[in-house]
Amino acid sequence: MERTNFFYLLLALLIFLVAVPLNDDFVVGSPPIVKAILFSLILIVGVRSLKGGGRFLVAGMFFVVAGIILTLVSTRTQSLVFQHGSLLSLIGFLLVAITYTMKQVAIGTEITTNRLVGAVCVYLLLGVIWALTYSVLELAVPGSFAGFDAWSDRGWDSEWLYFSFVTMTTLGYGDLLPISAAARAMAYMQAVFGQFYIAILVAGLVGAYIAQKDKPQR
Repeated sequence: MERTNFFYLLLALLIFLVAVPLNDDFVVGSPPIVKAILFSLILIVGVRSLKGGGRFLVAGMFFVVAGIILTLVSTRTQSLVFQHGSLLSLIGFLLVAITYTMKQVAIGTEITTNRLVGAVCVYLLLGVIWALTYSVLELAVPGSFAGFDAWSDRGWDSEWLYFSFVTMTTLGYGDLLPISAAARAMAYMQAVFGQFYIAILVAGLVGAYIAQKDKPQR
């Protein structure tokens, strides 16, 4: 299996996570269109990261095409059907990307910087996918969360991303709250998973990387 350069994916994710909040604050152009373009760029870079993945690449391309089309249509029609469809397509693509990335990160004996970057990409992708899932829940069951702006109904709004990463890092400011039982269950599952991911996989890879670098010097 061809090894992937995850630096491009990491750069795209960081740009996305910074650009979305800035867009919300400064309202550059039409917010829905700008966010749709930003997420489409993430999908395109994500597909590049699936290069050499065989069926992962095929599945990723399917979700990307469907996601981009449904996202652009939903920004013009404001239809809940297309919004649900675009979010589900994006979630499907992220699941494919996470599965493929984890396959390269978790399997193998050689610990490289690229492999560590891949582990960070998985962590960020999980935060984004949880944000999308929270927004799907709010669309399906309005009132599942409290503290969000009335217009913040899309998974790539900065408030959903903020809530997702604050929950995953167990920072918990308390300004945005899960209200329904399903929302609370998703929140504590994300917090538990986020802590175990950092403590077990990332810390283990970093420790092995340091030990591997020190080994020739002994």
